[in-house]
Amino acid sequence: MSEGILVKHCSPTLAGMKTANMFSCSFANADEMKDSIRHWNCLLRGKGLRVVPLKFQGGRALVYVYRVSHLFRDLRDAAACRMLKESGYETEIPERCIVQLIRKLGERSEFPHEIGLFLGYPPEDVCGFIKNRARGSKLTGCWKVYGDEENARKTFARYKKCTDVYTAQFARGKSIERLTVAG
Repeated sequence: MSEGILVKHCSPTLAGMKTANMFSCSFANADEMKDSIRHWNCLLRGKGLRVVPLKFQGGRALVYVYRVSHLFRDLRDAAACRMLKESGYETEIPERCIVQLIRKLGERSEFPHEIGLFLGYPPEDVCGFIKNRARGSKLTGCWKVYGDEENARKTFARYKKCTDVYTAQFARGKSIERLTVAG
């Protein structure tokens, strides 16, 4: 997993603007994936980030990059906590929630839609997505919006600008360590 892939898919998280990003990445085998994940955790842990493989199958991994402090804050939100408990999560420890998410991804063919809570999406939008079965959203961008459309538009624009700036900085030789904000 290259620096370029992380910059392309995770700039808002690297910048401290977003709780997490998730993307799919090819690996030759499970050992290569584990080595890569270990490498990125060593480099990014001091900045408050973690890299976790959520699923590995057929040479592809679903990779989750998150800010520990942001996830802790997001999962303490009353609406998020209620939704997760209703979906069978033990919400006291965010890392335990991630383990439960990994288990759900491995056991089911259907994607667990509460995953939006792990990515920093507003609980009202995650709830709207689940209740409306992904239909009838007000806006679609980084996620489907069922609540505050104006705020979501602004957030989508900030995330895009961040990704554009980070991609340009990376192309000019700025390392991922320098691009990643501590926190």
